[in-house]
Amino acid sequence: MHKHKHGPMKKAPKGTAKRLFRLILKGNGLRLCVVVAAILISSIATVSSSVFLGALIDDYIKPLLLTDAPVFTGLLHALIAMGCLYAAGLLSTYLYNRIMVTISQTCLKNIRNDLFAHMQTLPIRYFDTHPHGDIMSVYTNDVDTLRQMISQSIPQAMSSMLSIVSVFCAMLLMSWQLTLVVIASVFCMLSVVRFIGKRSSTFFIEQQADLGKLNGYIEEMIEGQKVIKVFCHEQQAKEDFDALNDKLARSSRRANQYANSLMPAMTNLGNLQYVVIAIAGGAFSLLGGPITIGTIAAFLQLSKSFTMPIGQISGQLNSIIMALAGAARVFALMDEASEQDDGYVTLVNATYDHAGNLQETETRTGLWAWKHPHADGTTTYTELTGDVRFFDVDFSYNPEKTILHHISLYAKPGQKLAFVGSTGAGKTTITNLINRFYDIADGKIRYDGININKIRKRDLRQSLGIVLQDTNLFTGTVRDNIRYGRLDATDAEVEAAAKLANADEFIHRLPDGYDTLLTDNGASLSQGQRQLLAIARTAVADPPVMILDEATSSIDTRTEALVQQGMDGLMHGRTVFVIAHRLSTVQNADAIMVLEHGRIIERGDHKELIAQKGIYYQLYTGAFEME
Repeated sequence: MHKHKHGPMKKAPKGTAKRLFRLILKGNGLRLCVVVAAILISSIATVSSSVFLGALIDDYIKPLLLTDAPVFTGLLHALIAMGCLYAAGLLSTYLYNRIMVTISQTCLKNIRNDLFAHMQTLPIRYFDTHPHGDIMSVYTNDVDTLRQMISQSIPQAMSSMLSIVSVFCAMLLMSWQLTLVVIASVFCMLSVVRFIGKRSSTFFIEQQADLGKLNGYIEEMIEGQKVIKVFCHEQQAKEDFDALNDKLARSSRRANQYANSLMPAMTNLGNLQYVVIAIAGGAFSLLGGPITIGTIAAFLQLSKSFTMPIGQISGQLNSIIMALAGAARVFALMDEASEQDDGYVTLVNATYDHAGNLQETETRTGLWAWKHPHADGTTTYTELTGDVRFFDVDFSYNPEKTILHHISLYAKPGQKLAFVGSTGAGKTTITNLINRFYDIADGKIRYDGININKIRKRDLRQSLGIVLQDTNLFTGTVRDNIRYGRLDATDAEVEAAAKLANADEFIHRLPDGYDTLLTDNGASLSQGQRQLLAIARTAVADPPVMILDEATSSIDTRTEALVQQGMDGLMHGRTVFVIAHRLSTVQNADAIMVLEHGRIIERGDHKELIAQKGIYYQLYTGAFEME
């Protein structure tokens, strides 16, 4: 199945910013109120100190220069008051920055929790069609862009906007003539911001998409290192990586070229404005206007306080754009449709009463029943026996190509059913339909006489034990990995399952036995040992129905003989579906299905199929081999 290739996003979807801010507000209303209050105090302190500078010159310093016996008491009090203003602004700035760090980390924790929780609800189809490295990039790179925006860009933008409003009001009160000069220069600045921001936003969004693709490729190459080296594919892998890396570098370079030119441009425009105001203020003063030296000094300070926030907002544009691009990818994952489950039949522990009727019980009895509520309010219980039947089933992964055609089969309780055929014949697809990783297009599948679409998926899968060809072991002890099959299993049950799978012997040879820590998908174990642990994991779950998807394909012949003994014990009394390349493992099956191109072309037990001298006979005698 081919992985889905994502094209670069040209812009974040509409509503992304609004949705992101709603998420930030959730649970942080009080903290944000404190932040706004602190920012307001900081802005007022900044404006007041600038206005106070004019009064300091005109009302205190200038009179002292013109008197013969200066008294500095008033000046001292003024300086102390000015110092208090600066201190209030400093403390407020420190407070809101500290609170924003708390808000940002709380938000990121909630986002990661929501992402992971939602990911558990997604169907297998999603993971089959999306590169895993790209999904990982959402958790790391995309979420990190939100951290930058929430902890720095948002408070900076809020502070800057409040400063702009308060400074503008102060300037207007001091001199409307000089305020017009400032407004004209600000329009020039905004034109520059709009010109640069519009061009950088496209490339920042493209950068996030390219980063996800690169991470997906890296993850794929790490997993396939052995294959790369076996086929001497290092150079081609490097060239493919270089192509993706170059594309990321190009989009990053173009994005940052625009973004990094923004601050220097704003700084130079601010300096130019400073000069223009000084000249205009001097001219008004010389012409006898109502502008004093103190007013000019205060206005110059205010003009910097006015243009600096505009520069700061424009400087944060790149991180805001990156965050919106990251948020769009985060929300895209959150908006993926969860696996649908309309099932209402559940699996319960059961026991027989004195009259021989099934009844539900809270304790584990080893007997299971399907609890089936009906429209008339009654509830019936059907014993879980493992009777699985397919009725004229069709299936396709996409509408253009049908994979299975008119599949009809039955497995009675305790029977062993085997599927053989070439790769792509549809063997694994059939087992994926039994556990409803995928739903059928047409036909019916009945489990103990119940349509499996009526059975809740969690309960359906709880009744099935699956040993896959590819083994996944998790970071933890050997005991924990076996117990993964049933979390409430005792140590004795874990060891009994290991013995049943013939894994107990090699486990005891490990440094710490069952308490040996496994990491990196059990890299310290052989493939056969890892497969034995997977079989033991299924054994401890003690399911009535088992699916063995080429479970012994990675095990050597000697180990296979040991595993087969354990498997025979494990399969006793259970309905078992076996997919195998080695025909020696299916000879004792009650029925063997030979598949080709999604159709059952032969069926029967080993002796019957040999007697037919058809495809199975040719496979068994080696006339041709399964690919």
